[in-house]
Amino acid sequence: MTFGDFSGIGPELAVRLLADPKNLASARISALVSPAELAAASAAAGVEVPVADEPTVGAVHLVGSDLQDVDVPLRETTVEAGTRVIRDLEKALAIFQAGEADAIMFLPLNKTSLHLAGMHEEDELRWFAKKLGFDGFTSEVNVIPGLITSRVTSHIPISEVAAQISAGRVRQAIGLLRDVVAGSGIESPRLAVAALNPHAGENGQFGREEIDHIRPGVELAREVDGIDVSGPFPSDTIFIKARDGEYDGVVTMYHDQGQIAMKLIGFSDGVTVQGGLPVPITTPAHGTAYEIVGKNLASIGPSQRAFDIAAGLGEQTAARRQG
Repeated sequence: MTFGDFSGIGPELAVRLLADPKNLASARISALVSPAELAAASAAAGVEVPVADEPTVGAVHLVGSDLQDVDVPLRETTVEAGTRVIRDLEKALAIFQAGEADAIMFLPLNKTSLHLAGMHEEDELRWFAKKLGFDGFTSEVNVIPGLITSRVTSHIPISEVAAQISAGRVRQAIGLLRDVVAGSGIESPRLAVAALNPHAGENGQFGREEIDHIRPGVELAREVDGIDVSGPFPSDTIFIKARDGEYDGVVTMYHDQGQIAMKLIGFSDGVTVQGGLPVPITTPAHGTAYEIVGKNLASIGPSQRAFDIAAGLGEQTAARRQG
């Protein structure tokens, strides 16, 4: 676990998570902070966090940070804050690659500070992929209570979406979604796939993407990968069915198709999973909330869900490593 941007609410949320006996019992947690930083954040939040000299259940192992104990101004975007975040994430990746962790969770970041510090990728997912030398399919997976979505395309112009949709990418987005939903505790996920065109293309009258690419991808995921997935369904109704419990997750074709539904249903409750990477990485979807730093007003819900999903995905990693 990294504490995110020290200018914001990340440290407060982190120590509240780490003070919860239920969380300490569910995973072996290593935190990238110094004893002094942990003590200061715990005192500010009014909690106590047990520590241990090595990773263990029931206490937190402090592995420190390359830039620990360096003062970062509160409620400000700065090079110092962004550099600390980048160095912590780099160290977390190294710990995972050394086999000393099975998943990574980071608390909220501030993109302006990251850019000031030299992170020029369009988002953290692309930065992680570059650091890992990974050029496979990736997609943010977004989680709110009752709905999880993945995307076939993400941060590209809407004019380029149709050309980027293929049966293979649809199949991969379905697989990513299945893994994250399973990591959240649902053993047999029921998934749906949203169409691109109005009325799911109306048998080709409004476009052939559903016929030529989306449905074949769904069939591959169902028949070859054994995933319980259906679709494509018109996107103006599928989220209602998912909200009402008919499906556990929905694969979307482009960024706003899923994000509008997610934010209407649960704007302040989201979690982001950096899907597709060889490292399970989760974070609450909200920002650093400078306006409430030091007031202990931040909701713990999204951070708790990010922690729970990281623990679940970490179990999957551990199982794969054990053969």
